Amino acid sequence: MAEETQAPAAASTPAATTTEEVVMVEKPVTESPAPVPEAEVEEKKAEEPKEKEEVVAAEEAAPAAAEEPELKIAQSVSFKEESNVVSELPEAQKKALEELKQLIQEDLNKHELTAPPPAPPAKEEEKKPEEEEAEKVVEIKEEEKTAEEAPKTEEKPAEAAPAAEAAPAAAAPAVEAAPAAAVEEEKKEEEVKIEDKKEDVKEEATTTAVVAAPAVDEDGAKTVEAIEETIVAVASTEPPAAAESAPDASSSIKPEEAKTEEPKTEEEAAPSPPPEEVFIYGIPLLGDDRSDVILLKFLRARDFKVKDAFTMIKNTVRWRKEFGIDSLLEEDLGNELEKVVFTKGVDKEGHPVCYNVYGGFQDKELYQNCFGDEEKSKKFLRWRIQFLEKSIRKLDFSPTGICTIVQINDLKNSPGPTKRELRQATNQAVSILQDNYPEFVARQVFINVPWWYLAFNKMISPFLTQRTKSKFVFAGPSKSAETLFKYITPEQVPVQYGGLGKDGDHEFTASDAVTEIVIKPAAKHTIELPATESCTLVWELRVLGWEVSYAAEFSPSVENGYTVIVSKNRKVAPTDEAVIYDSFKAGEAGKVVITIDNQSSKKKKLLYRTKTKPVSS
Repeated sequence: MAEETQAPAAASTPAATTTEEVVMVEKPVTESPAPVPEAEVEEKKAEEPKEKEEVVAAEEAAPAAAEEPELKIAQSVSFKEESNVVSELPEAQKKALEELKQLIQEDLNKHELTAPPPAPPAKEEEKKPEEEEAEKVVEIKEEEKTAEEAPKTEEKPAEAAPAAEAAPAAAAPAVEAAPAAAVEEEKKEEEVKIEDKKEDVKEEATTTAVVAAPAVDEDGAKTVEAIEETIVAVASTEPPAAAESAPDASSSIKPEEAKTEEPKTEEEAAPSPPPEEVFIYGIPLLGDDRSDVILLKFLRARDFKVKDAFTMIKNTVRWRKEFGIDSLLEEDLGNELEKVVFTKGVDKEGHPVCYNVYGGFQDKELYQNCFGDEEKSKKFLRWRIQFLEKSIRKLDFSPTGICTIVQINDLKNSPGPTKRELRQATNQAVSILQDNYPEFVARQVFINVPWWYLAFNKMISPFLTQRTKSKFVFAGPSKSAETLFKYITPEQVPVQYGGLGKDGDHEFTASDAVTEIVIKPAAKHTIELPATESCTLVWELRVLGWEVSYAAEFSPSVENGYTVIVSKNRKVAPTDEAVIYDSFKAGEAGKVVITIDNQSSKKKKLLYRTKTKPVSS
């Protein structure tokens, strides 16, 4: 999920809560870190480095860690989500929200929100020397051609020169005496030009006058006075046919101008089209309180800078259209990646929990199917976007609802830096998620963090904002389950991560609460389950890390009754079954006593839940 790392506004700075710790295996950093996990990289954004609080804390903790087998790193203050209820927002944020809504409404009215961005100005390509030489040759030829045509245009006035010199005022009779063929040609030309604009008619009349009635000086050069007199002469002594055509030309032009004006009037009088409707994540961009929740995500991602948030929204809307999100939701892209990325349960606050298992890509066949070539990489990217979009559609975008998710990132056996194809696909996915899915992560929990991650965390910490770092939680392999239980109840945590959540389990479900007990070193703990006559007791339990002994027996309520061994005392190792499932059918009243004997030097966490079922007759 994408998270923006802009510095949050002062009014929206999350309140401080408890400080957490990360446990990581202490080893010398001698190798380069593996590729940046998708969930973490999408949290960062290039900006001016801030103070290295996390690095300093880690360095201060190093001496103490020398006495312990593990290294502890202090974490940032835990993130707390801001309210999405508009009435509870600071005044500055309310104002920013209203300004953003106005900008969006203006673009919706103009149908410009989904319009493609203007094309950048084309850069003039540098011309090669050969092309420049060719252009010069063409220009020279055009100049020569113009020079050759110039004398020809002056030949016609030269022929009429004697008549013009003898009687300049007789220019009009000379036009009338022109051959009939020439007059007919002029009529045809005038008829063709009737449909032109008035300015074109004037230009043609001027040109005709200059050619037909050449008022020239003795040296053959035209003068301004001669041209003006010729224009007047043509206007006053034009042949009848030409004179008749002139009014027609002017009259034909005026109706055309009127016609072009009439549609404009109709367009202005016509009602404007309704505003454009745009949906994002299945929610209208404007319209109700759910829309405000969406807009607040973009505002928070851009530190409540209205113009920046507006630009981000426009880019997101256009990307969703180009990427074909609506059709993507209906595509069948297979389910081979469901073991790598999956959703399971909710956290203690009700956020859906998404698990990203990076070690799954150690499977060579799966890796080849996802990143074997460019087409497979594109399919993987579309699958990841489809999965995220479907998860988002299940959220409640009401102001008091759940509109973010929790990401659990399992770094166990995470691929190394040699997996170039995975790294490229991850970077591409991160870029898309960061730009188009802002503020959708409530918390990022990294579990099974390897020792090399300490170096990587030190490296990127100065480039992350306090808001982003406050969402991060890290845990080494020995503390992963315990860390998950801080945010997710054991019945919601999958079995492979230390919980009791299983798929297809009909005896116990996520609604059956789990009891957590801490067993001290070298101590025993007993669980007593009361049993009535004709009932069946069912229970399941696990001890994190095991290395304890387990036994169960039934003790009847009557005196001198016989104790029944339900399960013999046995030592359970970490490699044995993760969860013990057991049951007992009671024929009389009594109790089942379960004993957990911890003879190790470490405290152990016990998880169990029980159920009593009546025996059917």
